Amino acid sequence: MIRKTVAGVIEATEGVKDNMTFMLGGFGLCGIPENSIAELVKKNIKGLTCISNNAGVDDFGLGLLLQQKQIKKMVSSYVGENDEFERQMLSGELDVELIPQGTLAERCKAAQGGFPAFYTPAGYGTEVAEGKETREFNGKMYILENAFKADFAFVKAWKGDEAGNLIFKGTARNFNPCMCGAAKITVAEVEELVPAGSLDPDHIHVPGIFVQRIFQGEKYEKRIEQRTVRKRE
Repeated sequence: MIRKTVAGVIEATEGVKDNMTFMLGGFGLCGIPENSIAELVKKNIKGLTCISNNAGVDDFGLGLLLQQKQIKKMVSSYVGENDEFERQMLSGELDVELIPQGTLAERCKAAQGGFPAFYTPAGYGTEVAEGKETREFNGKMYILENAFKADFAFVKAWKGDEAGNLIFKGTARNFNPCMCGAAKITVAEVEELVPAGSLDPDHIHVPGIFVQRIFQGEKYEKRIEQRTVRKRE
């Protein structure tokens, strides 16, 4: 059985360099690779292009990389609750490519599946389509979107085994599965790492063939982006 296990986050992030392109799973603060992001901050690498649905909040998630001015470009669907993201975007300090959320997911899936590009109707007739090839299918117009090209994909799963098989929990599944295998190297951090063969094959969401490195993370905060509670009656 092939073992994908590495000792920890330091070994998992070996080879990261300035000016690389990273994919990072998660939606808001749900299912983000907390340990990997913290290590990227420590390494102080610069000029990064980050592909992620959004950039977390000011003091957590990708917001930590933004604070240190380590990101030069964000490819996202949503600015979200991150004031620093908004400030850098409006001031021109940060290059931002905002794309439809479904297109973001499909560009990840295309890279994962080895497809160079695909046609989608999303964004036709808007700024999203500017400079892109268009084509008509069955009387409807579509735009050509290219698959992403990334050096590393960092994902977070609930449980994984030494062979790299992953199980996600609830909505933490979000963008994580479609980013696995969509970059040259996929790094998976998990809350619980078990021996190969321990997971029920019927419960595995992503097979280990899409993962190159896996480690058990530590001290997950699992913050809530916006806590909403019902008033007591």
